[in-house]
Amino acid sequence: MTNQKVAIITGSSSGIGYETALALARNGFQTYATMRNLEKAKPLSDVAKKEKLPLHIVKLDVTDEKSVNDAIKTIKSDAGRIDVLVNNAGYGLIGSLEDLSMNEIKAQYETNVFGLIRVTQAVLPTMREQKSGIIVNVSSIGGKMALPLSSPYIGTKFAVEGLSESISYDLEQFGIKVVIIEPGAIKTNFDAGMMVAQKSRNSSSPYYDSMQKFESSLSSIVKNGTPATRVAEVILDAVTSPNPNLRYTVGDDAALLAQKRKELPDPEFQKLVSDFLK
Repeated sequence: MTNQKVAIITGSSSGIGYETALALARNGFQTYATMRNLEKAKPLSDVAKKEKLPLHIVKLDVTDEKSVNDAIKTIKSDAGRIDVLVNNAGYGLIGSLEDLSMNEIKAQYETNVFGLIRVTQAVLPTMREQKSGIIVNVSSIGGKMALPLSSPYIGTKFAVEGLSESISYDLEQFGIKVVIIEPGAIKTNFDAGMMVAQKSRNSSSPYYDSMQKFESSLSSIVKNGTPATRVAEVILDAVTSPNPNLRYTVGDDAALLAQKRKELPDPEFQKLVSDFLK
C-alpha cells in the first residue's frame, strides 16, 4: 500500500474523467475519482466494485474552495500522499460574445480556470514535501487555436495552456512535472452538457442563424470524435513515463489542426476552420 501511487481526477462522473479514473485504477493507482454531484457516481462505482478496483469516489466541487480543501485533506489523510492530479473538470460554453452575459462568462472561467487553480494549489504542498508529483491539465486543441462562437471557452483553454507552461518552470525544482493534454473532438456527452448563451437561443439574436449552423456542425463532429478512452490512454502513458512531454495532442482532427495552424498564414487557416465547420 505504501508503494502504491495515488491519483486524483476531477470531473470523473463521465467522459474523459470517468475513463481516466478507470484506466489509472486498472493500472495499480490508488485512485480518487472526484465529482461535484455524487448522484452521478453509480456507473463508475458499479464498475469499480465489479472489477475490485482501488478506486474511491469523493465529492469535490472545483468552484467551491472549502469543498476542494476538504476533499484534498481527506484524500491526503486517507492515502498519505498524492502523486498524480488530473485537472479534468470543465464544460463548454458557446454563443457570440455579444449574446453572452457576464454571469455566463464568469461561470465558465470559475470552473475551467479558477477551479483548476484551486485544486492545483491544494495539492502542491504535499507534492513539494514529497519532492515528486505530476499535474495533468486537460486543455483542448482550442487552447492552441480558436473556433467561432466559443470565445469564453477558447479563452479558458488559452489560459490553461499559459498557466500550465508557466508553472512547469516553477515546479521543476521540486521534482513536480506538468503535462498539458490537448484533445480534439471527443466522443463523449460533452455536447449534451454544453452550455449555450441564453440570448443565442432567441431567434431575434443577430447570431441566431450562425449558432444554428454551428451547433449542427459541432454535434456531427463530436459524434464522429475520438473515444474518451483514447485520451485516458494518453494520460496513463504520460503519468507512467519517467520523462513525459509537456504537451500531448489527442485525435486525428487535433493533430491536423495543430499542424495546419503552424503551416498556414492566418487568412488561410481561418478559411480552413470555417470550411471544417460547414
